[in-house]
Amino acid sequence: MEIRKFKKADTKAVVDIWNEVVKQGVAFPQKDLLDEKEGYIFFSSQSYTGIAVCDGQIVGLYILHPNNVGHCGHICNASYAVKTDQRGKHIGKQLVQDCMCQAKRLGFRILQFNAVVATNAAALHLYQELGFVPLGVIPSGFALDDGTYEDIIVHYKTL
Repeated sequence: MEIRKFKKADTKAVVDIWNEVVKQGVAFPQKDLLDEKEGYIFFSSQSYTGIAVCDGQIVGLYILHPNNVGHCGHICNASYAVKTDQRGKHIGKQLVQDCMCQAKRLGFRILQFNAVVATNAAALHLYQELGFVPLGVIPSGFALDDGTYEDIIVHYKTL
C-alpha cells in the first residue's frame, strides 16, 4: 500500500469514502455530504490530505490541519476515513502513522483528536496502541442521528 498526497483526480473516490463515514453518523462531526466541487475545495485546502492506494484503488484518506491558531498553532488535528469494505486491514494504522510524519514535517508538535466517540472501539484501540494519551471524557459530546448522545474522548500525542 502507498500513502501519497491528494490530487484533483482523486476527488470522486475520496468524496465517496468521506461521505460513507458521514452517512454512518457515528464518527465525524459533519452532517452534510460533499459533492465533487465542494470535496475538491475541502481536501485541497487542508494542510495535507493523504490518500491510501492499494492495487490502484483508493481505500482510505486523512486530512491534517491546525487545531487552533497563534499560540496554539503548533497543535494539529486530523480525521481518517477507510472505505467500508477495506476496514480491518490495518489501513487506518498506516494512515495515522503517515499523518504523524507529515504533521512533524509541517512543523506541528502535537496531534490532538477533539472528539473520538467512546463507542468507536477500533479507533480507541489504535490510538492506545500508537501511544496517544486520553485527556478526558466529554459526556454526551456526540449527537447521534436518532437523538441519543455518546461520550467523546479527547486524545493527544507529542510528535
